[in-house]
Amino acid sequence: MDIIVQIVLVIVTTGTSYFILKEIAGGPLWGAVGALSGLALAYVIIKLEERLKDIPLKIIFGSLLGVTISLMVAHLFISQLLLALIKDIPITLPIYVLFYFVMGYLGFKIGKEKSKTLDLSKVPLLDRMEAAEDVKIVDTSTIIDGRIADICDTGFLEGTFIIPQFVLYEIQHIADHQDPVKRTRGRRGLDVLHRLQKQMFVKVKIVDYDFPKLQDVDSKLIALAKKLTGKIVTNDYNLNKVAELQGIEVLNINQLATALKPAILPGEQMNIKILKEGKEYGQGIGYLDDGTMVVVDEARKLLGKPVDVVVTSVLQTTSGRMIFAKLKESGEKGLRYPEEPGAEEQAGK
Repeated sequence: MDIIVQIVLVIVTTGTSYFILKEIAGGPLWGAVGALSGLALAYVIIKLEERLKDIPLKIIFGSLLGVTISLMVAHLFISQLLLALIKDIPITLPIYVLFYFVMGYLGFKIGKEKSKTLDLSKVPLLDRMEAAEDVKIVDTSTIIDGRIADICDTGFLEGTFIIPQFVLYEIQHIADHQDPVKRTRGRRGLDVLHRLQKQMFVKVKIVDYDFPKLQDVDSKLIALAKKLTGKIVTNDYNLNKVAELQGIEVLNINQLATALKPAILPGEQMNIKILKEGKEYGQGIGYLDDGTMVVVDEARKLLGKPVDVVVTSVLQTTSGRMIFAKLKESGEKGLRYPEEPGAEEQAGK
């Protein structure tokens, strides 16, 4: 759709510039010059449009408001004050240009800086314009988890990532925690935010929306998603379910990771290191590189050793995927596909 609009823009600017200059100067040669000028104008407009896409709405609004007010002040100053005080000196065009340019420049700079404190949620029309973007609201757990940055590196996620101030404050609080583990996780979250800001495929916006009547962060995230008609990116199971119950679309990082795990079928062989004892007698437990638990019968005696195993069954539980296997020597004698006893207990161990 954008390319069609741009083509129409090129046709209009080129055609109108051709006829305008041809009528003013006369002759088809000047018309050709006008057509080239119109083509150059279209190019400048398209490039300017690409730059404007990256500028937040409140910056544009604040800058335009500052320029408008400053030009009005310049007009009043020249027409009412300057002309009344200086009657003998003619007010020429350069004086007009100087005053209007200086005042316009000051208004632009002041409006741009002051716009950073604007809250467009208080202006209904502008609030809806900002909410019209394809936004994804990122929660604290996703930022601290860190996998979101790796996913964005691949280009599978794009659009605008909204980071509310209350999420940023929570990450900062965790980064300042006395517990070294929590402090490390918080600092990793801040590093992930810096990585996201440098991404090519996504745009990160830190917004100052808040909902004082709501106490917990999850409720605020849901309220913000409703306000902006956006999606929530999370790996929190409870937030996922509560948001879905309220009709909010959720992108769950854990669900994505589960979906991307390679399919493992009964009969496949793998090499696994037995790391600990299982819950049932004789069982040993190991893990795949992606963290999937593998329960191996008769492997307790091989604790700490890598062994070849044959998959007997795969079970999907609420805690994730579990693989049941036998040692290769005994597994090759015959495969069975029972629903292994104590699966939920193994998952929770």
